[in-house]
Amino acid sequence: MTDAIITLGMLVLLQAVLGFDNLLYISLMSKRAPAEDQKRVRTLGIAIAVFLRIALLFILVKLIDYFQESWFAIDIEGVFVGHYNLHSLIVLLGGAFILYTSVKEIFHMMNLDEHEGEDRTAQSAGRVIFTIVIMNLVFSFDSILSAMALSDSVPIMATAIIIGGVLMIWLADHVSTFLQKNRLYEVLGLFILFVVGIMLLTEGGHLAHMEIAGQSITPMNKMTFYFVISVLVLCDVVQSRYQRKLMAQTDGAGN
Repeated sequence: MTDAIITLGMLVLLQAVLGFDNLLYISLMSKRAPAEDQKRVRTLGIAIAVFLRIALLFILVKLIDYFQESWFAIDIEGVFVGHYNLHSLIVLLGGAFILYTSVKEIFHMMNLDEHEGEDRTAQSAGRVIFTIVIMNLVFSFDSILSAMALSDSVPIMATAIIIGGVLMIWLADHVSTFLQKNRLYEVLGLFILFVVGIMLLTEGGHLAHMEIAGQSITPMNKMTFYFVISVLVLCDVVQSRYQRKLMAQTDGAGN
C-alpha cells in the first residue's frame, strides 16, 4: 500500500512537471474563445482530454509495439534520412503545429489592430476545445510513456492522470487570470510555446532517427528546456522593471 502511494505521488509529480507546457498552451488557446466561454472551454477541454488520455494509456499498454513500428523511411544519402513511426509522426506534427501557432500569434501581436483583435475573439468554443484536446493528446505521449517506465499498474497511472487533470483545470484558470491581468506576459508565453515547438520537433526527429546533412537530430532534454524558460522569464522580469524605471524617470523629468 505504501509503495502504491509513493508511486502515485511520483506519477502526479511527473504529470505536473511534464504538463507545464501543456498548461501554458491551454491558457493561451482558451483566450481565442469568447470571454464568457473561456472558463468552460478550459474545463471541458481538459476534462475530455483526461478521458482520452486514460484511453490512450490503455491503448499504449496493449499496442506499444505498434506505435514504435516503422511506417516508412526517407533515405537521401548525405542529405536527409528518417525512419518514421506513429509516435514520431504525432510528435513532429504537434511540434510543427505549436511552432506555427506561436509564430502566427507573435506576428499578430506585432501588427495588432484593435478591430482585428475583436474579430479574433469570435472563434467558436467548440473549435478551441477541439484544438486543446488534440494538442493535449500530443503532450500526453511523453507523460504516459514516462509513467509506464515508473509503474506497471494501470489503475495507479490512471489515477495519476485524473489527479493531474484536476490540478490542471485549477491551475489553468489561475494562469489565464494572470495573463489577462498582465497582457505583456502573453508575449513571453508565446515565446515559451515557440521553444516547446522546437523541443517537440527535436524529440520527434530523434524518435525518427532523422539526419540532416549527416548530422543526427538531438532531442532537447527537459533540463535544457527549463533553463531556457528560466532565462526567458528572468529577461522579461528585468526588462519590465527596467522599463518601468525609465518611464518613472521620464515622468519625473517632465514634471
